[in-house]
Parts: sequence; structure tokens; C-alpha cells
Amino acid sequence: MATPKEHIEEIRSKKFSIGGEVNPLSEEFHLTVEMLSAELYAKDVHFLMELIQNAEDNEYPSGVNPSLEFVITSRDITGTGAEATLLMFNNEKGFSPSNINSICSVAKSTKKGNRKRGYIGEKGIGFKSVFLITSRPYIFSNGYQIRFDEDPCPHCNLGYVVPEWVEENPKLSEIQQIYGSGSTLPTTTLILPLKADKVNAVKQQLSSVQPEVLLFLTKIKRLSVREHNENPKLNTVSAIAITSETNFVKSNNIDAESSTLHLVAQGDKFDKECSYYMWKQKFPVNEKNKVERRMEVDEWVITLAFPYGELLQRGTTSPGIYAFLPIEMVTSFPFIMQADFLLSSSRETIIFDDKWNKGILDCVPDAFVNALTSLVILTGDAPVSSLPPMFSFLPVTSSHFPELNAVREKINAKLVEEDIIPSESYSKQKFFHKPCEVGRLMPAFWNILEKAKDQGVNLDDLSNHGIYVLSSSFDKPVYDQVLNFLGVGQVSSDWYGRCIQCSDLIMGVSEDVYLELLLFLADNWSSKFSCTDIKNIPLIKYTLMGRWPCAA
Repeated sequence: MATPKEHIEEIRSKKFSIGGEVNPLSEEFHLTVEMLSAELYAKDVHFLMELIQNAEDNEYPSGVNPSLEFVITSRDITGTGAEATLLMFNNEKGFSPSNINSICSVAKSTKKGNRKRGYIGEKGIGFKSVFLITSRPYIFSNGYQIRFDEDPCPHCNLGYVVPEWVEENPKLSEIQQIYGSGSTLPTTTLILPLKADKVNAVKQQLSSVQPEVLLFLTKIKRLSVREHNENPKLNTVSAIAITSETNFVKSNNIDAESSTLHLVAQGDKFDKECSYYMWKQKFPVNEKNKVERRMEVDEWVITLAFPYGELLQRGTTSPGIYAFLPIEMVTSFPFIMQADFLLSSSRETIIFDDKWNKGILDCVPDAFVNALTSLVILTGDAPVSSLPPMFSFLPVTSSHFPELNAVREKINAKLVEEDIIPSESYSKQKFFHKPCEVGRLMPAFWNILEKAKDQGVNLDDLSNHGIYVLSSSFDKPVYDQVLNFLGVGQVSSDWYGRCIQCSDLIMGVSEDVYLELLLFLADNWSSKFSCTDIKNIPLIKYTLMGRWPCAA
């Protein structure tokens, strides 16, 4: 078997005719690579997303916690005169001969057609996007020490794909110093001496890496960004280290599973953590939605992430849609959706008019309703008071995208038909109803009921007066938007009369609570009760000599 160096020499001689006749297709090949690299990756951000994507697609040894580390340094370890150099360290298995053959080609990715196996890359030139920020990338992996050049090779007139063996700069000892002399160097290292006009853009992108970038990656469990300078005071990149841990995986009977994922993000300007309820559900791909780029895929896998607490965003906004990695779209929804969307070349948005993406978006409402139902209904022994915060995941705010507003409206239409709203039962047992079957009470009357209950008044029949009463834990101003979104309104004015008459609220409470009840009725008499049957209910207590108090 050929050594790594012998393999590179074989590629140079056989594929690129170095040392022999010039390949007549070399100029056309060069223009093709240049055009693809420029068109498909129009923004500096994509070199970073592509490298993360490639790392997620890599194979990892068993027992290894997959990690990806970015280090930017002002040291010119390649001897190219670069003002700054970006290094990427990945503890994967390392480059194989087939990987090397692929990277020396265009659109011949070893991952192509392997969507079912979990690969998230697809264009076959992901690595070549680094040429947006460097003229000469280096790869050190599994004994390979090679570099590429965007300028045409003088021996074959081709750029981008012709490998050259690296004898000297950078030296492994210098790479080790930057990584940390006390740590074992990971299997694969990319060294990217940055173009002068890209240094600030790269630093800005590194400082803006979102902690939630790991949310939907199944392999990489740790990602870090830091800057290495002899004088740390010169560092301008905001360092961050992100780790993820998944537990409590539970399978469901609708081809879905739920889990809890915990993210921790720490850095010199950032120290936060957040847990997410993850709902992953499979849907069959409809024939009418199939496209050529996904012909081998027969099911959509949609994952929704519901954050328990504040999102781990850096900056003022947080992406709301992922295609394994974040898309630059702010949805205004309080949850994050992930699917194998087809994206615009700029990776700024999903392609809304694409039939593949339309099919995915049509499935999101079902996934959301199933996820929320699982959260709310299947909570076991959890008290009703723990349920209302889960409704904060409802998309009560409109999106700037009409296509996402359509998703929002379908979610609403499905939820109003579900038994998901808890009613007040004054017992440990939980009861759920459709939103239209439940009504809210005025806050002042809730106060009266709570005091009456404490004084021994039986309120078990509270929901037996024509409508179910919304749980007191849910009937609060903080949930007004959610309840309005679901169409939960107030109980009728007549309901109060029936409740007072049937619940012994006149004779069964103390004088203080009784007076509070009368004041409540007086305050709302003209606006709510003057035209109801309350005026026919005995409300005034009186005492006859030698007899118990009565009401009239």
C-alpha cells in the first residue's frame, strides 16, 4: 500500500499529468472550480459553516467525544506572510485515500447520495469554500501533509485541486505550540493563512458563532473558538466553548422520539446554559414533493427544539430555522425548527417556492401539535401549575415571512381541536379540554374562590355550570397572548350567578369574604350583572332572633 506521500505523487502524475503531457481540459476544469466556489458560497460565513458541516460528516473512533476547535493566531507559521492564520482541529479518524481523491476533484464527494446515512453535506466542494478566505489551505491528517493553491499550478495550469506535499512550513512542532503543548494533537488539522482583506471578517464570524450551532448535530459534542497571541491583550476574538449532552431519550408510538438536550456555552464574554425539549418525528415524503437532489430520501425528519429558559444567543437575534446548521432567518417563533431544507446559495433563507420545502413546512404543524401534546398531556405526576409555561412555545407572534405565517395559522387550527387546556379541578387529577370549552374568570373572583376554599367551601362543581373553568395556574395576565391565540375567552356573566347559587358562597364564608363578594358584584353590576339572573338570587344575609342567619 502506498504511503501518503506516494499517494500524492501518484495523483499529481496520473490525474494532473505533472511530468507528462498537459491535460487539454485543465483550463476548463480550473474555471469550473472557480465559478462553483464563488457562486455557491457568496458570503464569508459559509467557509465556517462548511467546515462544521464537514466535521459533522466525518467518522470518529469509538470512545471519542467528537470535537471541533478553531484557533486564530497572528503567527505566520506557513511562511506565506499572512497577517493571521486560522487553524481547525478535529479529532476524527482522519483523511483516507478516498477522501484525498475526493478533495482533489469537483462534485465527487464521498458523501454524495448518502443522505440516509446521516451525511449533511451535499455539494462536493465544501472544503473548497475556504478559498474565499485563504489562497493556500493546508491539511495535516493521518500522515498526509499537503496544501492546495488557488493560483494555477505551473506544471498543469490548474488551481484549487492540485495537491502539493509540504516538507517544511508549517512544522508540526509549531502547530503543537499553538494548540497547547500539554495536549495531544487531534488527528486532523487544517491551516488557513488568511487573505489580508478577510482577517476582520473571519474574526467577526468566529466571534458570532451561535451556541445553538450544536443543537441538531448528532456527532459533534464540543465546539470551541479562541485566539492565540503571544500577548493575550491583543486578542480581539470573543472566545467560546460549547458542549452538548443529550439524555432522557424516549420513543413514541407515532414514529417519533423526544429527548432533553443540555447546552453549556462558556467564554471570556459569555457564560450561559440552557436545556431544550427536543421532538423528532418522521414523515413520509409525498411523491408530489420529490426533487432530483433528494430522490434517495423517502422520509422527512423534522426536529423541533423548545428552550427551557433564555436562548443562548450571541447578539440581538437568534436563528429560528436550521438545515442541520443555522440559517440566517429570524422566524419570531419561540421554538426552533430543523429539517433537511433546500437552501439558497447564500444560505440566508430556505427556498420557499421549492416543492420539497413546501412538503416539509406542511408537516411542521403536525409535529408541533404532537410535541406540545406530549409535553402537556403526558406529564405524569407533574402538577397542573407546571403546565402553563409550556404554552409559551406557541407562535403567538406573526412572522415576517408569509410562508411561516401559514405554518402558524395551521398550528392554531389544529390546536383549537385538541384537548390540551387544563381546567380547575381542585384535585390532583388533571382534566384537559378544547380551548372553546374553557372559560376564564375575573381575577377578583379568583381571589374570592381561593379564600372560600381555604374556609372549607366545596368547589368541586366549579366546572359544572355550563363551561369548564380554566386552571387558576393558567388564568393569569402573563398568558393573555397565548389564551387569545387559542381563543379562550371569559365565562359568561350568567355563569357567576350559577356559581354563587350552587357553591354556598353566601352562607359558607366569613363576613370578610362575604363583603368582598358583595363589593365584587357592586363594582361589576352595571357592566356585567344588571341584566342577568343574579338579581333573582338571595344575596343579602339577615338574622332573625334565635335563628341562624339567612339570605334574601
